[in-house]
Amino acid sequence: MRYYGDHFQTIMKRNTMKQLLFYSTLFLTSCASAPQNVVDYKTAANLAEIVSFDVYQDGETLHALVFGFKNQTDKKQSVQYLHSPDNGKHWTQAVEIQTPFSPALALRGNDIQLAANGKNLVAVWQTQGELPNFGALVSVYSHDGGKTWQVGKNPAADDSGDQSHADLIADKNGDFHAVWLADPEENGYQSLRYARSNDGGVSWQSPQKLDGSSCSCCSNTLAVSKNNELHVLYRDMNPRDMTLLSSKDFGKNWQRKETVGEFNWHFDGCPHVGGAIAFDENNDFYASVWTGLEAKSGLYTVNSISKTPVKIGKNAMHSDIAIFKNRLILVWDEMSKDGTGIFVSESTDKGANWSTPRRLSELGSKSTHPRIVAGEDSALILWTEKKPKQTTQWQMRWIND
Repeated sequence: MRYYGDHFQTIMKRNTMKQLLFYSTLFLTSCASAPQNVVDYKTAANLAEIVSFDVYQDGETLHALVFGFKNQTDKKQSVQYLHSPDNGKHWTQAVEIQTPFSPALALRGNDIQLAANGKNLVAVWQTQGELPNFGALVSVYSHDGGKTWQVGKNPAADDSGDQSHADLIADKNGDFHAVWLADPEENGYQSLRYARSNDGGVSWQSPQKLDGSSCSCCSNTLAVSKNNELHVLYRDMNPRDMTLLSSKDFGKNWQRKETVGEFNWHFDGCPHVGGAIAFDENNDFYASVWTGLEAKSGLYTVNSISKTPVKIGKNAMHSDIAIFKNRLILVWDEMSKDGTGIFVSESTDKGANWSTPRRLSELGSKSTHPRIVAGEDSALILWTEKKPKQTTQWQMRWIND
């Protein structure tokens, strides 16, 4: 494995005493004890702290949404959009999305969400209600490539109650799909909901209830397979294993496809750990799932070919998975005596065996919730990292051949 970073090494040699305004859009800082080629970003608006982010791949273009504080004094919040035409090597100037609906200050895992199809972009996040981390969703859209943004309809079609842990995706036809957790019937537990927009996020069709009872605090993951089928991976209620639902008609009808990792874990609580999934050219899936079942607790990879769970790491939790050329790449966060770190491993045999994990984040830092997007020539790994006595920031690392 080789890491892409020569372009930044040249810049770092010229700027060792102060922050650098990177291509008029991003600030680059470095720490001598950090692993080589790890880049610490601040947006051009110079966010003092990053609370949440999402990244979405549309061809070779990466779209990013970042939420955080402009400064630590008055805690002024800001949601910003930027994109990269070359898989993260260069980024456009950040655009602040001006709305009266600030995201709830939730933990990572209930992140702001973004999806894109050409110049059409849609973003969704949970707003702050009367109680902490309890509020309705808000949707915003752009039809000019992120230059300007407007407030759209709420995909939940109701601005009351707790609507959280959303995910967004665009299919090959340009329609946008959203899933989230909500309890509009006030049953006392969350359910999995879904809605589709065929006008670029301006409005949403009537929401559907995909599962009447689900885990209340775990993230959900949407995916589109190569045959343009829609899938959602989520944590079920009883047992609390991960379940995959699929639709062959763009969200009109859904089928309960299968449990992904049949651990038969019964638990009266929420672990705050979702899963990740990727599909290959044959429409076979490769997923990463977590279970808290005694004697088997931990992160596993599972595929639709063998369906045999493969244990990853010792204390691994939040993860993401991608197919990059002829191999699988798995990233995750894991607690250790050196802090919570970001690790990466690869498999060249469809997940049967994995390479020795390599740590990407700095020792002693608190790094969490990694994401990975794979382009034609490189894969980009992103996460948030809090170093000692510093605020949480957004970090990236590349992998290429």
